[in-house]
Amino acid sequence: MMIVASRPLIALMFVAAMALPARRAIAKGAFESYGDVGQYALPAIAGLLALSKDDRDGIAQLAVSGAVSVGTTVALKYAVDETRPNGGRYSFPSGHTSLAFAGAAFIHERYGWEWGIPAELAAAAVAWSRVDAGQHHWYDVLASVGIAHASAFFLVDHKESNVTLFPMVGGRKPSFGIVGSIRF
Repeated sequence: MMIVASRPLIALMFVAAMALPARRAIAKGAFESYGDVGQYALPAIAGLLALSKDDRDGIAQLAVSGAVSVGTTVALKYAVDETRPNGGRYSFPSGHTSLAFAGAAFIHERYGWEWGIPAELAAAAVAWSRVDAGQHHWYDVLASVGIAHASAFFLVDHKESNVTLFPMVGGRKPSFGIVGSIRF
């Protein structure tokens, strides 16, 4: 069964998902609540977008990429055990940011910049909310962005893309670079 959804419908679903915790936003602070909801809304929207495009491979890639991103984040949290700005434990890296960017990076890698840029901006607001709330340092959220994007870069295929780029390491002498292909 294929579900057809337009960009305005996806945008409306995103706004509705972000507006759900109105009561909590009053008690906690609207921007901090945005981050609390956004961490789950962005991967959910990524999944809805893949469903709307009847993209079963994309759903599987979202699950794997998200699991690697979140798993890496959790492992680093316990390995590093950095103190949060508010005095709590396990600051590095940010779980909220990692989860939000797992969804945004998937959208960007799989469906291109037209879908990716709005998702990336929404995820950036989640990251900012974590720093603004005193839950994380700026480098905590930047590390999470890097983890999520690296996971998506290596584990998510471009859908209907004519250009593919891959990192390359090796050769006779230690070397690195980018190898690409273009379909005509």
